Amino acid sequence: MLLAQALIQDPDILLLDEPTNNLDKHGIAHLTQFLIDYKKTVIVISHDADFLNSFTHGVLYLDVFTHKVEQYTGDYLKVVEDIKARLERERTLNVRLQKDIQHRKDQANFFAQKGGHMRDVARKMNEKIDELEGDIVEVRQEDKTIRQFAIPCQEDITGIIVQLDSLSLMNLKTHKPVTKKLTGSSAVRLKKKERLLLSGPNGIGKTTLLETLATGHATGEHVEKGVRIGYYRQDFSTLNFDETVYQALADAVEIGKSGATEQEMRSTAAGFLLDAEILKTRIGALSEGQKGLVAFAKLSLERPGLLILDEPTNHINFRHIPIIAKALDRYEGAMILVSHVPEFVKQIKIDYTLDLETL
Repeated sequence: MLLAQALIQDPDILLLDEPTNNLDKHGIAHLTQFLIDYKKTVIVISHDADFLNSFTHGVLYLDVFTHKVEQYTGDYLKVVEDIKARLERERTLNVRLQKDIQHRKDQANFFAQKGGHMRDVARKMNEKIDELEGDIVEVRQEDKTIRQFAIPCQEDITGIIVQLDSLSLMNLKTHKPVTKKLTGSSAVRLKKKERLLLSGPNGIGKTTLLETLATGHATGEHVEKGVRIGYYRQDFSTLNFDETVYQALADAVEIGKSGATEQEMRSTAAGFLLDAEILKTRIGALSEGQKGLVAFAKLSLERPGLLILDEPTNHINFRHIPIIAKALDRYEGAMILVSHVPEFVKQIKIDYTLDLETL
């Protein structure tokens, strides 16, 4: 509704903040074509690379360290390559400077031990070292990517983990709930290493279905008793916003019964760019992207037997998405996924697809 309200005004400048979040593929296609045809100025924040690339002519890059805005010309993917090339040049320069600095430090230490005139030489070399260290380019936090990670599977589970015999959906014409029986090839039985992709238009009941499965309130849907469920909600409501990140991850360690030490928990957090300062922060004070990383960190510590993922790429930096996709593809439990990003889904082995619109 908010998106429609913004578009219908025909403004001179259209500002859109993550407009594809919660849209189905038809909604994204309609919005994309609208923006391609729009004759006025559009400024968009989005983590959907394909969506951005379809209509952008330039990118404004906000530098959190210098508080400056860098302007690039070209479509989105070209600009991403330009930024990657710049970062690679900066990293190459850093490596060269660090080698030079270490060489000079070794020499300065050698001369300092000689005494007399050699100490003056060492002092001048140290001044030069300080100058070179000032030339090192700091890798910006937003240019970093999360580490490769795994989501361990609950060990003590066998047989059928999820069983779907009927679903409660919304009839998009009458806007009334209906129950759909799943028989024959449409019935769902998921074991370990099996993945189900749920698709269908907005409003048909995908999120509600995932919620009922995760909370155990389903009727025709059943999760085997004793199976730990790792649930990623697109609104992050499974997180306690009043808890600190540290408390949330400590709780996840208890749930997963992994016996992970505090050092191991902190190492996991660091892999998701959650440093010591962020660990002390209330989850409610984090950005949406940081909440997403906390959610994935929790999943890796909870060791679930079933993963339920509702639009897990919303708000996630595009640099992290291939790493997340790889972790999900290697996950050995059962998985139910809802995602409107085809490029993300292609990176994950999907065994079954259930299109709720065709039931």
